[in-house]
Amino acid sequence: MDLVRTRRRHLPDRPTISAPARARKPSAHRGRGLFAQQPGLGLAGLVLVVPVAVLVAVGAGGPEPSALVLGPLVTFALPAAAMIAFWWEDWPGSSLRPGWSGLLDTGLVIIAAILLAMLGQLVVGHVDLRGLFDPTPGPGHLPTYPATLPLAGAAFAAMLQLTLVCEGWPLRRLGRFTAGVAALVVSWAVALALYVVVVRVEAPPGSGVTAHSGPLSGAEVGAVLVVIGAWQVLLFVAWRGWPFAEWHHRWQRIVAGNVAVLGGGVLTFGVGYGLAGLPTSTITAVAGSFIAAGLVIGMLFEGWIRSRTGLFLAILLLAVALYALFTILADNLAWTMATPEQWVGHVVLTSIGISVVLHVGIARRWPFGTTDDESQTLERKEAP
Repeated sequence: MDLVRTRRRHLPDRPTISAPARARKPSAHRGRGLFAQQPGLGLAGLVLVVPVAVLVAVGAGGPEPSALVLGPLVTFALPAAAMIAFWWEDWPGSSLRPGWSGLLDTGLVIIAAILLAMLGQLVVGHVDLRGLFDPTPGPGHLPTYPATLPLAGAAFAAMLQLTLVCEGWPLRRLGRFTAGVAALVVSWAVALALYVVVVRVEAPPGSGVTAHSGPLSGAEVGAVLVVIGAWQVLLFVAWRGWPFAEWHHRWQRIVAGNVAVLGGGVLTFGVGYGLAGLPTSTITAVAGSFIAAGLVIGMLFEGWIRSRTGLFLAILLLAVALYALFTILADNLAWTMATPEQWVGHVVLTSIGISVVLHVGIARRWPFGTTDDESQTLERKEAP
């Protein structure tokens, strides 16, 4: 019965994160007690976010094995996390008490990550469980890194584009459960089409990867997607859809948003790669640092900085600090299969990204945030 009710419940016309300020309800992610306001609420969240980020960054036996194994798995997990956070609105965990809610949803994200990574292996070659979990699986086995990364990144970029930039239209007319599943399927369909048409795959002997032609290498496609992600985070997470969110006509908002995000991403990549001559790994690491900073400032410390200019400068400064810090750390480590900048990209994109999304978007800032009942009480008190 709970599944039936969830399927039938309708989503609002627009995602809350990009709705106009006057039409948006007070945030359900408020704190209580000592953490009632920012930046206290965000600083408290770091107590949980940082350990999770460290676990993903080095928890699979060190920095290099973690990048090779956890990097692809977490990237495949991100579309499922977005589905639960933005489409299912934390169901099925929302049916449980706080704490257990986040654990259940996180468990579902982990299961989805493994299944989707296996699907990714099937697309690029064949399913290989050893290649899924072993950073050095050996000849005849198919490692997920880097072969599956363009597919995983494309699925997540498409999910964010559909959810935030396209306002979930027209899928939001369906019930929460059906709409979320449909969004995940559509995102994967877009990723598959992009992989088949655009990505050039060169299969090393014994890798198990199926080679095919395309105009861009996997590294180039990955860098473009990360830069597009930086525009998505700036415009639709940090700036909450500005300047398009206030426009009355949906088609105008969607067209303008897509032009800004996709056009801005491709143009930025062209400047960095074509004019400045930056390597794709550097572009990925730099843009990934901006995404990580945008999620920290725009989600973890949501509402602390009111000015859009102030938000951009804060994100930019934090991005520079993150890139510099992790580059220094990476340059002092030994590498055999990955490169220092590839690990930096893994840390900022996957370890920091997933930890912030899990804490804020899925766990609803537990144990520092208010429960749904407490939030409703606060809304009634603030009502005129």
